[in-house]
Amino acid sequence: MEGSPLEPAAPNWWRDAAIYQIYVRSFADGDGDGTGDLAGVRARLPYLVDLGVEALWFTPWYLSPLADGGYDVADYRTIDPAFGTLAEAEKLIAEARELGIRTIIDVVPNHVSDRHAWFRAAVAAGSGSPERELFHFKAGRGENGEIPPNDWVSEFGGTPWTRLDDGEWYLHLFATEQPDLNWAHPAVRREHEDVLRFWFERGVAGVRIDSAALLAKDPALPDFGEGDPHPFVDRDELHDIYRSWRAIADEYDAIFVGEVWLPDTERFVRYLRPDELHTAFNFKFLACPWDPALLRAAIDETLAEHAPVGAPATWVLCNHDVTRTVTRYGREATGFDFAAKAFGTPTDLELGTRRARAAALLSLALPGAVYLYQGEELGLPEADIPLDRIQDPMHFRSGGKDPGRDGCRVPLPWVADEPYAGFGSEAEPWLPQPASWASYAADLQAADPASMLNLYRTALRLRRTEPGFGDGPVNWMDAAPGVLSFARADGLVCVLNLGAEPADLPAHSAVLLTSDPLDTGGRLPRDTAAWLRA
Repeated sequence: MEGSPLEPAAPNWWRDAAIYQIYVRSFADGDGDGTGDLAGVRARLPYLVDLGVEALWFTPWYLSPLADGGYDVADYRTIDPAFGTLAEAEKLIAEARELGIRTIIDVVPNHVSDRHAWFRAAVAAGSGSPERELFHFKAGRGENGEIPPNDWVSEFGGTPWTRLDDGEWYLHLFATEQPDLNWAHPAVRREHEDVLRFWFERGVAGVRIDSAALLAKDPALPDFGEGDPHPFVDRDELHDIYRSWRAIADEYDAIFVGEVWLPDTERFVRYLRPDELHTAFNFKFLACPWDPALLRAAIDETLAEHAPVGAPATWVLCNHDVTRTVTRYGREATGFDFAAKAFGTPTDLELGTRRARAAALLSLALPGAVYLYQGEELGLPEADIPLDRIQDPMHFRSGGKDPGRDGCRVPLPWVADEPYAGFGSEAEPWLPQPASWASYAADLQAADPASMLNLYRTALRLRRTEPGFGDGPVNWMDAAPGVLSFARADGLVCVLNLGAEPADLPAHSAVLLTSDPLDTGGRLPRDTAAWLRA
C-alpha cells in the first residue's frame, strides 16, 4: 500500500542501508516558487517509502547565500527560507521516522559562508584581532603584500586566497565566498560539537561530513614542499577531532559518513577505526570505468581495505557533484574525473541507460550500504545547461572550460502533463529542465513495469526481503571472459555481463531479477545483470 511504513530497522541499520540523497533545491517544489523545499519533500515521502529506501541524506538545507549550492553555510541552526523553517525540518524528520526512514544531514566543517556572523565580525575587527583567529588570515608576499601568502591551489582552481581592503588575505580552499575555519582554535571545535548536538536532539540519525580530510592545516601555511606532509589534506590532527565527534554521536546512537577522497588505502581506513567515523564514501567504485577487470578490482580493494577495521563498505554510482550515470556510461570514457569534464562530449544514452540498469543491480548486490542520488531511479541523464543559466562556481573558476555540476542538479520530473513536469506548478524551476524531461516523469515510470523506477523498486524490495543480501562475504565464481559472477549468502548469485556476446547463466533454481530481459535462449545479454537463486 502506498505510503505504508517499512519494517523497523535493526540497531546497525547503517551497515547495509539503502540511503537516498536529496538535493532539496531540485527535489520537489511545494510552494510553486521554482525552488525545491521541505514541503515538497514531505509531500513525496510516500514515493520514497514505495521506492524502498531506509534513510534520506539531505545536502545542506541551512541559511546560505547559495554561492556554492548551499555548501556556503551562514547559520547552521536556521533553515534557509527558500526551503522552509526549522519547525518544518523537525516535522519532516519526525514524519519520515514514523514511516521507517531515518534522516542524515550534511555538515560542512571546513568552511562557512562569507555571510556567517563570525566572518563578518572578523572582517570588521581588522588585522590581529581575536575574531580573525577563527579563520586563516595572513599578510601577502611581495613588496606591498600583493602576492598571495603561499602557492596553494583552490579545489575550484586558481589561488585559494582573497585580499581584503585592509591588505590581509584570507584562505578559502573552495569559492571566494567560503572562508576556511581555523580548526586549531578551540572555539571552532566547540561550535561544531554544539551544532552536532543541536541536530541530534531534533532526531537526526546521522551526519555526512563534507570534505572531511581538509579541516586541519599546517599552522605555518607553507608552500608545498617535496617530501613534507600535505599542508591541508589528511593531516594527523583530524583524527582527534573525529574521536571527539564520535563520542557525541554515540550518546545519541547516531552515525557519521565521511567524504574522504584519499588514494592511500592505509590512510583512508584510519578514519574508519571503531572510535572515529562509521563509514566513508567509496569514490574508487564511483569513478571506476565500465570494465570487468577494473570493476572487480575496485570491489575487491574496497572490501579488503574495510575488513581490518570492521567497517562496512559504501557503494555509490553518482551524486550531486558527479556526471549522471546514464550519461557517463554512454560515453567512450566511462570513468569519472573532474579534470576530464568537457562540453560537447558524445553520449549514447541508450547504451548508457542499459549499463546504468545493470550497474544498479551490481551495486545493490554488494555487502554494505548503498547511496542513491535523487533522479538516478528515474534514469535521468546529465542535462546541458544553457551558458547564461549556469550557476556552478566550478564553471566560472575554470574560465568557462568546465561545464560545472548543474547538469546533474536539474529539478526532478514528477508528473508528465503538468507544468515543469510536476516539479512546481507556478514558477519556472531555478535550473531549466530539458525539453525531454517530461518523458522521464515518475508517474509515467510508475505505470511502466519495465521502467528504471520499477527496476529500482523491485531491487530494493528484494534487497530487504531476500536473506542473501546485507553484510557478508563476496565469493567470486568462475565465469566467461568479460563476465563478473559472485555468490552471496543463502544461494544468492549476481551475474554481470560486460562481454561482447550473450553469456550462459550459472546453474540456478530461480531468476529473481534481471536489469533487462534475457535473450530467447535464456542467456544474459551484453551490459545486463541478473540476480539468481542457486
